[in-house]
Amino acid sequence: MTPRWKHSPPGSHWGEFGPDDRLGRMNLVTPAKVRQGMAEVREGLTFCLSLPLDVPGGMALNGRRLPPRLYGTLRDGASQGVQGFCWSYASEDPNLTDVVCDEVMLMNTQYSTQWDSLAHIGSRFDADGDGEAEAVFYNGFRAGTDLHPGHTDAQAPQDWARYPDPNAGALGVANLAVHGAQGRSVLIDLDKHIGRQRVAVGYEQLMRILDADRIAVEEGDMVCLHTGYADTLLAMRKQPDVKHLHATGSGLDGSDARLLNWITDTRLACLVADNPAVELVPGPSLTRSTPLRGPRLPLHEHCLFKNGIHLGELWWLTPLAHWLRAAGRSRFLLTAPPLRLPGAAGSPVTPIATV
Repeated sequence: MTPRWKHSPPGSHWGEFGPDDRLGRMNLVTPAKVRQGMAEVREGLTFCLSLPLDVPGGMALNGRRLPPRLYGTLRDGASQGVQGFCWSYASEDPNLTDVVCDEVMLMNTQYSTQWDSLAHIGSRFDADGDGEAEAVFYNGFRAGTDLHPGHTDAQAPQDWARYPDPNAGALGVANLAVHGAQGRSVLIDLDKHIGRQRVAVGYEQLMRILDADRIAVEEGDMVCLHTGYADTLLAMRKQPDVKHLHATGSGLDGSDARLLNWITDTRLACLVADNPAVELVPGPSLTRSTPLRGPRLPLHEHCLFKNGIHLGELWWLTPLAHWLRAAGRSRFLLTAPPLRLPGAAGSPVTPIATV
Protein backbone atom coordinates (compact mmCIF):
# COMPACT_ATOMS: atom_id res chain seq x y z
CA MET A 1 0.00 0.00 0.00
CA THR A 2 1.31 3.47 -0.88
CA PRO A 3 1.86 5.65 2.20
CA ARG A 4 -0.53 8.56 2.58
CA TRP A 5 2.38 10.94 3.27
CA LYS A 6 5.48 12.16 1.48
CA HIS A 7 7.18 13.44 4.62
CA SER A 8 6.96 12.11 8.17
CA PRO A 9 7.74 14.26 11.22
CA PRO A 10 11.29 14.30 12.63
CA GLY A 11 11.68 11.67 15.34
CA SER A 12 8.66 9.69 14.13
CA HIS A 13 8.24 6.07 13.10
CA TRP A 14 5.33 6.27 10.70
CA GLY A 15 5.10 3.11 8.66
CA GLU A 16 6.98 1.01 11.24
CA PHE A 17 4.14 -1.51 11.22
CA GLY A 18 2.93 -0.79 7.70
CA PRO A 19 1.44 2.28 6.01
CA ASP A 20 -2.12 1.46 7.14
CA ASP A 21 -1.25 0.59 10.75
CA ARG A 22 -3.72 1.81 13.38
CA LEU A 23 -2.28 0.30 16.56
CA GLY A 24 1.22 1.78 16.77
CA ARG A 25 3.51 0.30 19.39
CA MET A 26 0.71 -1.82 20.85
CA ASN A 27 1.63 -4.16 17.98
CA LEU A 28 4.53 -5.12 20.24
CA VAL A 29 2.11 -6.63 22.75
CA THR A 30 2.26 -10.03 21.12
CA PRO A 31 1.08 -13.43 22.40
CA ALA A 32 4.59 -13.85 23.80
CA LYS A 33 4.20 -10.63 25.83
CA VAL A 34 0.85 -11.85 27.14
CA ARG A 35 2.51 -15.07 28.27
CA GLN A 36 5.26 -13.02 29.95
CA GLY A 37 2.57 -11.09 31.79
CA MET A 38 0.85 -14.28 32.89
CA ALA A 39 4.17 -15.59 34.18
CA GLU A 40 4.25 -12.63 36.60
CA VAL A 41 1.09 -13.90 38.33
CA ARG A 42 2.22 -15.68 41.50
CA GLU A 43 -0.26 -14.73 44.24
CA GLY A 44 -3.48 -14.44 42.23
CA LEU A 45 -4.19 -11.04 43.81
CA THR A 46 -5.93 -8.38 41.74
CA PHE A 47 -5.90 -4.59 41.99
CA CYS A 48 -8.49 -2.30 40.41
CA LEU A 49 -6.54 0.58 38.86
CA SER A 50 -9.53 2.80 38.11
CA LEU A 51 -10.78 5.75 40.06
CA PRO A 52 -14.55 5.90 40.50
CA LEU A 53 -15.70 7.40 37.21
CA ASP A 54 -17.25 10.41 38.98
CA VAL A 55 -13.78 11.47 40.19
CA PRO A 56 -12.27 14.15 39.99
CA GLY A 57 -15.71 15.66 40.65
CA GLY A 58 -17.20 18.73 39.00
CA MET A 59 -15.34 20.49 36.20
CA ALA A 60 -12.63 22.33 38.11
CA LEU A 61 -9.76 20.24 36.69
CA ASN A 62 -10.93 20.49 33.09
CA GLY A 63 -13.73 22.85 32.14
CA ARG A 64 -14.34 20.97 28.87
CA ARG A 65 -15.11 17.62 30.46
CA LEU A 66 -18.42 16.68 32.02
CA PRO A 67 -18.68 14.32 34.99
CA PRO A 68 -21.00 11.34 34.55
CA ARG A 69 -24.70 11.78 35.13
CA LEU A 70 -27.26 8.99 35.09
CA TYR A 71 -30.80 9.20 33.71
CA GLY A 72 -33.60 6.65 33.82
CA THR A 73 -34.09 4.78 30.56
CA LEU A 74 -36.95 5.93 28.33
CA ARG A 75 -40.01 3.71 28.63
CA ASP A 76 -42.51 2.67 26.00
CA GLY A 77 -45.94 1.07 25.98
CA ALA A 78 -48.07 1.49 29.08
CA SER A 79 -45.00 2.48 31.12
CA GLN A 80 -44.17 5.43 28.85
CA GLY A 81 -43.22 8.49 30.87
CA VAL A 82 -42.69 6.58 34.12
CA GLN A 83 -39.65 8.05 35.89
CA GLY A 84 -37.29 6.61 38.44
CA PHE A 85 -34.46 4.11 38.68
CA CYS A 86 -36.62 0.97 38.63
CA TRP A 87 -39.85 0.13 36.95
CA SER A 88 -42.08 -2.90 36.67
CA TYR A 89 -43.54 -4.58 33.62
CA ALA A 90 -46.66 -4.98 35.74
CA SER A 91 -47.82 -1.63 34.39
CA GLU A 92 -48.12 -3.37 31.03
CA ASP A 93 -49.13 -6.85 32.23
CA PRO A 94 -50.14 -7.49 35.86
CA ASN A 95 -49.11 -11.13 35.49
CA LEU A 96 -45.43 -10.17 35.10
CA THR A 97 -43.30 -9.90 38.25
CA ASP A 98 -40.09 -8.41 36.80
CA VAL A 99 -38.69 -5.22 38.34
CA VAL A 100 -36.06 -3.67 36.08
CA CYS A 101 -33.19 -1.23 36.65
CA ASP A 102 -31.68 0.50 33.64
CA GLU A 103 -30.21 3.91 32.91
CA VAL A 104 -28.58 6.25 30.40
CA MET A 105 -25.17 7.76 31.16
CA LEU A 106 -23.83 11.08 29.90
CA MET A 107 -20.12 11.73 30.44
CA ASN A 108 -16.92 12.70 28.69
CA THR A 109 -14.99 9.61 27.65
CA GLN A 110 -11.82 11.13 29.13
CA TYR A 111 -13.22 12.55 32.35
CA SER A 112 -11.66 10.07 34.79
CA THR A 113 -9.42 6.99 34.40
CA GLN A 114 -8.90 6.80 30.65
CA TRP A 115 -7.07 5.75 27.53
CA ASP A 116 -5.98 8.29 24.92
CA SER A 117 -6.32 6.79 21.47
CA LEU A 118 -3.99 7.72 18.61
CA ALA A 119 -6.75 10.06 17.42
CA HIS A 120 -6.55 12.18 20.58
CA ILE A 121 -3.60 14.35 19.49
CA GLY A 122 -2.43 15.23 16.00
CA SER A 123 -0.47 18.15 14.67
CA ARG A 124 -0.37 20.70 11.91
CA PHE A 125 2.38 19.26 9.70
CA ASP A 126 3.25 19.36 6.00
CA ALA A 127 2.94 15.65 5.25
CA ASP A 128 2.26 16.31 1.54
CA GLY A 129 5.46 18.25 0.97
CA ASP A 130 3.52 21.05 -0.73
CA GLY A 131 4.60 23.77 1.69
CA GLU A 132 1.24 23.87 3.50
CA ALA A 133 0.69 22.29 6.90
CA GLU A 134 -2.48 20.26 7.36
CA ALA A 135 -4.12 18.63 10.36
CA VAL A 136 -2.67 15.13 10.40
CA PHE A 137 -2.42 12.26 12.86
CA TYR A 138 -0.30 9.15 13.42
CA ASN A 139 0.72 7.36 10.22
CA GLY A 140 -0.52 10.26 8.11
CA PHE A 141 -4.24 9.82 8.73
CA ARG A 142 -6.00 13.08 7.90
CA ALA A 143 -8.52 15.22 9.69
CA GLY A 144 -11.61 15.53 7.53
CA THR A 145 -10.73 12.47 5.46
CA ASP A 146 -9.95 9.70 7.95
CA LEU A 147 -11.13 11.43 11.13
CA HIS A 148 -14.23 13.59 11.24
CA PRO A 149 -15.18 16.22 13.85
CA GLY A 150 -18.93 15.77 13.39
CA HIS A 151 -21.30 18.52 12.40
CA THR A 152 -22.52 21.58 14.27
CA ASP A 153 -26.04 21.73 15.63
CA ALA A 154 -26.71 25.40 16.28
CA GLN A 155 -30.13 24.52 17.73
CA ALA A 156 -28.79 22.10 20.33
CA PRO A 157 -30.54 22.68 23.68
CA GLN A 158 -27.36 21.92 25.67
CA ASP A 159 -23.71 22.95 25.10
CA TRP A 160 -22.54 19.33 25.20
CA ALA A 161 -24.89 18.49 22.31
CA ARG A 162 -23.64 21.17 19.90
CA TYR A 163 -21.26 18.88 17.98
CA PRO A 164 -22.95 15.52 17.37
CA ASP A 165 -21.49 12.46 15.66
CA PRO A 166 -17.70 12.95 15.71
CA ASN A 167 -15.85 9.96 14.31
CA ALA A 168 -12.21 9.18 15.10
CA GLY A 169 -12.47 6.55 12.39
CA ALA A 170 -9.17 4.95 11.45
CA LEU A 171 -7.47 5.75 14.76
CA GLY A 172 -10.41 5.37 17.14
CA VAL A 173 -10.01 3.68 20.51
CA ALA A 174 -12.02 0.66 19.36
CA ASN A 175 -8.86 -0.60 17.62
CA LEU A 176 -7.17 -0.93 21.00
CA ALA A 177 -10.23 -2.69 22.42
CA VAL A 178 -10.10 -5.32 19.68
CA HIS A 179 -6.36 -5.82 20.23
CA GLY A 180 -7.02 -6.53 23.89
CA ALA A 181 -4.61 -4.31 25.86
CA GLN A 182 -3.34 -7.18 27.98
CA GLY A 183 0.29 -8.04 28.66
CA ARG A 184 3.28 -7.58 30.92
CA SER A 185 3.48 -4.26 32.71
CA VAL A 186 6.26 -2.55 34.65
CA LEU A 187 5.59 0.01 37.37
CA ILE A 188 8.08 2.84 37.98
CA ASP A 189 7.49 4.28 41.47
CA LEU A 190 8.30 7.98 41.16
CA ASP A 191 6.44 8.70 44.40
CA LYS A 192 8.86 6.46 46.31
CA HIS A 193 11.88 8.51 45.21
CA ILE A 194 10.47 12.02 44.73
CA GLY A 195 7.42 12.26 46.95
CA ARG A 196 4.25 14.09 46.05
CA GLN A 197 5.72 17.29 44.72
CA ARG A 198 5.64 18.90 41.32
CA VAL A 199 8.82 17.70 39.62
CA ALA A 200 9.40 17.33 35.89
CA VAL A 201 11.31 14.06 35.62
CA GLY A 202 13.86 14.04 32.84
CA TYR A 203 16.07 11.34 31.41
CA GLU A 204 18.89 11.52 33.97
CA GLN A 205 16.58 11.36 36.99
CA LEU A 206 14.51 8.57 35.50
CA MET A 207 17.61 6.49 34.80
CA ARG A 208 18.73 6.90 38.42
CA ILE A 209 15.33 5.68 39.62
CA LEU A 210 15.42 2.67 37.29
CA ASP A 211 18.91 1.80 38.47
CA ALA A 212 18.01 2.19 42.15
CA ASP A 213 15.04 -0.15 41.81
CA ARG A 214 16.77 -2.52 39.37
CA ILE A 215 14.04 -2.05 36.77
CA ALA A 216 14.55 -3.00 33.14
CA VAL A 217 11.99 -1.86 30.57
CA GLU A 218 11.92 -4.26 27.65
CA GLU A 219 10.31 -4.24 24.22
CA GLY A 220 6.53 -4.54 24.40
CA ASP A 221 6.25 -3.72 28.12
CA MET A 222 3.32 -1.56 29.21
CA VAL A 223 4.91 1.08 31.46
CA CYS A 224 3.06 2.61 34.45
CA LEU A 225 4.29 5.67 36.36
CA HIS A 226 3.17 6.05 39.98
CA THR A 227 3.28 9.64 41.28
CA GLY A 228 0.56 9.53 43.96
CA TYR A 229 -1.51 12.22 42.22
CA ALA A 230 -4.65 10.11 41.77
CA ASP A 231 -4.46 8.95 45.38
CA THR A 232 -4.32 12.57 46.56
CA LEU A 233 -7.23 13.41 44.26
CA LEU A 234 -9.33 10.51 45.52
CA ALA A 235 -8.88 11.67 49.12
CA MET A 236 -10.49 15.01 48.19
CA ARG A 237 -13.86 13.25 47.83
CA LYS A 238 -14.94 14.91 44.58
CA GLN A 239 -14.07 18.40 45.86
CA PRO A 240 -10.73 18.91 44.07
CA ASP A 241 -8.42 21.56 45.47
CA VAL A 242 -6.89 22.65 42.18
CA LYS A 243 -4.12 24.73 43.74
CA HIS A 244 -2.98 21.85 45.92
CA LEU A 245 -3.26 19.37 43.06
CA HIS A 246 -1.16 21.62 40.84
CA ALA A 247 1.69 21.23 43.33
CA THR A 248 1.10 17.50 43.83
CA GLY A 249 2.81 14.68 42.02
CA SER A 250 5.56 14.47 39.47
CA GLY A 251 5.37 13.81 35.75
CA LEU A 252 7.65 13.30 32.79
CA ASP A 253 9.51 16.25 31.28
CA GLY A 254 8.17 16.37 27.74
CA SER A 255 10.78 18.95 26.75
CA ASP A 256 13.69 16.56 27.45
CA ALA A 257 14.80 15.20 24.07
CA ARG A 258 16.86 12.40 25.65
CA LEU A 259 13.79 11.23 27.55
CA LEU A 260 11.68 11.23 24.40
CA ASN A 261 14.36 9.25 22.59
CA TRP A 262 14.47 6.75 25.46
CA ILE A 263 10.70 6.25 25.20
CA THR A 264 11.09 5.44 21.52
CA ASP A 265 14.30 3.41 21.73
CA THR A 266 13.11 1.09 24.51
CA ARG A 267 10.18 0.12 22.26
CA LEU A 268 7.77 0.18 25.17
CA ALA A 269 4.18 -0.47 24.13
CA CYS A 270 2.37 2.32 25.99
CA LEU A 271 2.78 4.83 28.81
CA VAL A 272 0.37 5.12 31.74
CA ALA A 273 0.37 7.47 34.73
CA ASP A 274 -1.83 8.35 37.68
CA ASN A 275 -1.64 12.06 36.85
CA PRO A 276 -3.77 13.96 34.29
CA ALA A 277 -1.34 13.98 31.34
CA VAL A 278 1.66 11.65 31.99
CA GLU A 279 3.85 14.70 31.34
CA LEU A 280 3.73 17.87 33.43
CA VAL A 281 1.69 20.47 31.56
CA PRO A 282 3.45 23.86 31.49
CA GLY A 283 1.51 27.02 32.17
CA PRO A 284 1.34 29.79 29.58
CA SER A 285 4.44 31.98 29.50
CA LEU A 286 3.85 35.60 30.44
CA THR A 287 7.43 36.69 29.87
CA ARG A 288 8.31 35.30 26.44
CA SER A 289 7.95 38.15 23.94
CA THR A 290 7.95 35.84 20.90
CA PRO A 291 6.30 32.49 21.62
CA LEU A 292 8.04 29.49 20.10
CA ARG A 293 5.92 27.61 17.57
CA GLY A 294 5.39 24.06 18.70
CA PRO A 295 3.21 21.78 20.82
CA ARG A 296 2.04 22.63 24.32
CA LEU A 297 2.17 18.90 25.08
CA PRO A 298 5.43 17.69 23.51
CA LEU A 299 5.28 14.21 25.04
CA HIS A 300 1.75 13.75 23.70
CA GLU A 301 2.96 14.82 20.27
CA HIS A 302 5.96 12.49 20.46
CA CYS A 303 3.96 9.50 21.66
CA LEU A 304 0.53 9.72 20.03
CA PHE A 305 1.29 11.64 16.83
CA LYS A 306 4.82 10.61 15.97
CA ASN A 307 5.23 7.09 17.32
CA GLY A 308 1.84 5.55 17.96
CA ILE A 309 2.29 5.11 21.72
CA HIS A 310 -1.03 5.11 23.57
CA LEU A 311 -1.26 7.09 26.81
CA GLY A 312 -3.27 6.22 29.92
CA GLU A 313 -4.11 8.94 32.44
CA LEU A 314 -5.58 9.25 35.95
CA TRP A 315 -5.11 5.57 36.76
CA TRP A 316 -5.21 4.74 40.50
CA LEU A 317 -1.85 3.05 41.02
CA THR A 318 -1.10 3.65 44.71
CA PRO A 319 -2.34 0.38 46.31
CA LEU A 320 -0.59 -1.64 43.61
CA ALA A 321 2.60 0.42 43.98
CA HIS A 322 2.67 -0.12 47.74
CA TRP A 323 2.16 -3.87 47.34
CA LEU A 324 4.88 -4.16 44.69
CA ARG A 325 7.22 -2.07 46.85
CA ALA A 326 6.71 -4.36 49.85
CA ALA A 327 7.15 -7.45 47.70
CA GLY A 328 10.31 -6.16 46.00
CA ARG A 329 8.66 -6.45 42.59
CA SER A 330 7.92 -4.14 39.68
CA ARG A 331 6.22 -6.38 37.08
CA PHE A 332 2.66 -7.69 36.84
CA LEU A 333 -0.03 -8.76 34.39
CA LEU A 334 -2.07 -5.79 33.17
CA THR A 335 -5.51 -6.22 31.62
CA ALA A 336 -6.92 -2.89 30.41
CA PRO A 337 -9.15 -2.93 27.33
CA PRO A 338 -11.03 0.30 26.62
CA LEU A 339 -14.67 0.33 25.63
CA ARG A 340 -15.21 -0.94 22.10
CA LEU A 341 -16.91 2.31 21.16
CA PRO A 342 -16.69 3.01 17.41
CA GLY A 343 -15.76 6.59 16.59
CA ALA A 344 -14.43 7.54 20.03
CA ALA A 345 -11.03 9.23 20.46
CA GLY A 346 -10.72 8.10 24.09
CA SER A 347 -12.38 5.78 26.55
CA PRO A 348 -12.97 5.15 30.24
CA VAL A 349 -11.14 2.07 31.40
CA THR A 350 -11.21 -0.18 34.46
CA PRO A 351 -7.71 -1.70 34.40
CA ILE A 352 -6.91 -4.76 36.48
CA ALA A 353 -3.41 -5.63 37.71
CA THR A 354 -2.81 -9.26 38.66
CA VAL A 355 0.27 -10.18 40.71
